[in-house]
Amino acid sequence: MSTEGPTAPTEPRRTLRRKVIKTNQQQVLLYVVLTLLLSLVTVWAGRAMLHNSETLTFAVGAPNSDEALFATKLAALLKNNASHFRIKIVNNPDNARALAQFDRRQADLAILRTDAKVPPRARTLAILEHDLVLLLGPGNKKIKSLAELKKKKVAVVAENESSLAFVRSILDIPDGPDAAKIQMAPQGATLDKLFAPSSGFSAVIAIVHASRAVRDKAYEQVAKHGGFTLNAIDEAKALARKFPGISDETLTAGTLSASPEIPDDDLDTIGLEWLLVAQSKMSLTTGGDLARIVYENKSALGLDNGFATRIEPASTEKDAFVMAHQGAADYINDDTKSFMDKYSDMMYLGAGALSIIGSIFAAIYTKITRVAPEKASKLSTAILDIGERIEHAHSLDQLECLQDELEGILRGAVIGLRDGTISTDGLDTFKLGYEFVRDEIGMRRDYLKRHAAEVEKADPVPHDDSNVVVVKTAQSA
Repeated sequence: MSTEGPTAPTEPRRTLRRKVIKTNQQQVLLYVVLTLLLSLVTVWAGRAMLHNSETLTFAVGAPNSDEALFATKLAALLKNNASHFRIKIVNNPDNARALAQFDRRQADLAILRTDAKVPPRARTLAILEHDLVLLLGPGNKKIKSLAELKKKKVAVVAENESSLAFVRSILDIPDGPDAAKIQMAPQGATLDKLFAPSSGFSAVIAIVHASRAVRDKAYEQVAKHGGFTLNAIDEAKALARKFPGISDETLTAGTLSASPEIPDDDLDTIGLEWLLVAQSKMSLTTGGDLARIVYENKSALGLDNGFATRIEPASTEKDAFVMAHQGAADYINDDTKSFMDKYSDMMYLGAGALSIIGSIFAAIYTKITRVAPEKASKLSTAILDIGERIEHAHSLDQLECLQDELEGILRGAVIGLRDGTISTDGLDTFKLGYEFVRDEIGMRRDYLKRHAAEVEKADPVPHDDSNVVVVKTAQSA
């Protein structure tokens, strides 16, 4: 018989099958390419959303003030580091007006000294600087207490007029003739000129940045000529309790001058703090990120004149004069949220969107391909069939066979899900059926073991093989 007949019609079917396979491969390749493009677009959109620029308004004083120069440095740092924050600097005639603008919620950031009127919604991000109050007397004259300065002419060396009001408050001098004796020192006036007999000043109170005081060689030069005496403020702790914005400070030996050593021993005085503050409504993420950037770039933010060269974390104590922003406090206390905590909501939304898009592409893929993946729910029928046979298993060996069948179905489902030959449609039903049958097998196994134990207990006599007769049968040739 010739075999030509059946082979002839088979060849076109093989050719058609190869064409179908080739077409399906091309369609799968197209689907993969489209999926990759979708992923790239999604990643790009996510990065653009996360790194979307956020502009923060920074209210400061005059352009040449320390706070304005610091704001300029911070803005440049954020720009150079490709941060998503942008700083918009708004100058005011002085820092008091900058704080008023901040209080009106027209600015997100500001810098304040703790003797200023603190806006109620201000929250600290960082301590930028400490100001020291130096009580100086002419020559070798000692000043035992601040009370001695009442009704005497005192010069205040400071950068702004607000320091004059501060000195009058700590001296407890009300408005009147005595208050007029507390005067701002003329611009550019040196200590030797202020202590000259012609000036008429009995003392000088200098309010200086701590970082600048240790660099200023003028104190050492005047001290070499016996020009002044640095006095302790013994009322430091009492003043700190009376005025919450004041801190008691300790000047270590040699702070102002190494030779001669001034002071020659640790000395008590008072001080003020310069705080970088933000609005209380600023988000925890923004506040924490800003605090982190400031702390991690302290060396880059310090000014040439010394301001902000020793930035410190904000006080997280509940009784702090200006409470720390919660985002900064979380960063300081190492309680910052993880990436998942921060963006979990966004990720859930993104996962939902990707799920919808993925379903659309899966539907397209199903349509354009010849073979649709089998639903996972259909495998539940085979699992339930095993479940029906459990009660007919009267030995552990039979039960192990059913267990192997069950595991084989599970292994095939996992491989099918990986290869795409099985869809996730009805996967929960499959999982529920699998767990149910697996538990049924476990209970049946326990039952058979208990039953075997009971039988052995009821018939403990071992079998005697001595009476067994071996019968050999002869096979006829």
